[in-house]
Amino acid sequence: MNIKTLCITGALLLTGISVYAQKKKEVINDSNTPLHLLQPAYKVPYKALTTSEVKTDLDRILRYLEKTTPTRVVSEKTGKVITDYNNLPADAQLERGAFRLASYEWGVTYSAMLAAAEATGDADYKKYVTDRFNFLAEVAPRFREMLEKNGTTDPQMKQILTPHALDDAGAVCAAMIKAQLQDKSLNLYPLIENYLDFILNKEYRLADGTFARTRPQLNTLWLDDMFMGIPPVAWYSQLAKDNQQKYLAEAIRQIFQFAERMWVPEKKLFRHGWVESMQDHPAFHWGRANGWALLTMTEVLDVMPENHPQRAKLMELFREHVRGLAACQSGEGFWHQLLDRNDSYLETSATAIYVYCMAHGINKGWLDALAYGPVAQLGWHAVSTQINAEGQVEGTCVGTGMAFDPAFYYYRPVNVYAAHGYGPVIWAGAEMINLLNKQHPKMNDSAIQYYSTEQKTTAPIFSVSESK
Repeated sequence: MNIKTLCITGALLLTGISVYAQKKKEVINDSNTPLHLLQPAYKVPYKALTTSEVKTDLDRILRYLEKTTPTRVVSEKTGKVITDYNNLPADAQLERGAFRLASYEWGVTYSAMLAAAEATGDADYKKYVTDRFNFLAEVAPRFREMLEKNGTTDPQMKQILTPHALDDAGAVCAAMIKAQLQDKSLNLYPLIENYLDFILNKEYRLADGTFARTRPQLNTLWLDDMFMGIPPVAWYSQLAKDNQQKYLAEAIRQIFQFAERMWVPEKKLFRHGWVESMQDHPAFHWGRANGWALLTMTEVLDVMPENHPQRAKLMELFREHVRGLAACQSGEGFWHQLLDRNDSYLETSATAIYVYCMAHGINKGWLDALAYGPVAQLGWHAVSTQINAEGQVEGTCVGTGMAFDPAFYYYRPVNVYAAHGYGPVIWAGAEMINLLNKQHPKMNDSAIQYYSTEQKTTAPIFSVSESK
């Protein structure tokens, strides 16, 4: 190695040492950096939110559902589309899409679409509902004739014509009542009255009149049935031509009779199931069922007069439930499949229902925006991550029975075709748009804070010396 090469090598070595020393000197620490401003490694978005972002997510779901829930009658044998409903062949059926048009899950979806139309001003959401309701109202009499003539008909239509469970009737009925109240040009009364007849006169009940089932044990209460049975009765009080108060009274009575058996005050949560013959009553706090309970109270409060003598009692139960649920939210914004068991998986549909109910409660003045606005917004950010590019909703637990052991709930599958996720996500997004239009959330010292008025100043920046 000659002198020139040696000098160059030495110079490079000294430069490297100098750079290393400089880098070592600039290591981030408490003395030279405001560490509280470092960017956390969030698993879901944690940031400001705009109505346009929410609308974009909702539109993706709408376009997907428009394609996958057709409104046509076809021949089961040939698949040929039938346009003459007055001459239906014996094998006529609703064209099969990805989801059933009259399942209880789709009843939730119709209610959510109506809410989205109002929140966004986009008529396509309402059109989705009215197109399908008009279609069902038009074909139902023809399928009834087929049923009476042949003793059988398309199972999806039979579920509408001869409901055998609250699942068959309640959620779709409530959505039809809302649609009829909004649009007098619709003629959904025959379907509504048929559903209400089953709910009020044919559904199995306990001796005190509480909606019940005979499975998995005789005289079992399912928390799900609060939503499947109570909202349509409450909403019918707005549509009935006579004795409206009796329907609202029945809805309120059902809520408190469910709560008497299923509310767990120390947890501020509901148990999923209650069996009359049990000496002990295990409490498995299934996420979606608690969502149905909270949504039921939300729906009834919406139609309950401000001066109703039982409104304060129902409002307190609603608020207590919100307090219990807020305490269970995970750091990712989701709620768990079993709410109080953090090793159970994070689930989308329950999370979306809670987001809707909390945001709606804030918008109605029932809940404190400062306390629950950030909870709802974090929940929405979580839910939004489950809307894939196609518009499908991921992470939703499939239909679920009742169990008295944890493994059943822990291992229920999730699926993009679990219809339970779509309505809650649309409803949550619609109400978040309303919330963002009423409130003024802002990042303040790296945290989401809710304000009743717009904050013009920037978030405070604390000096390094300030305690954190």
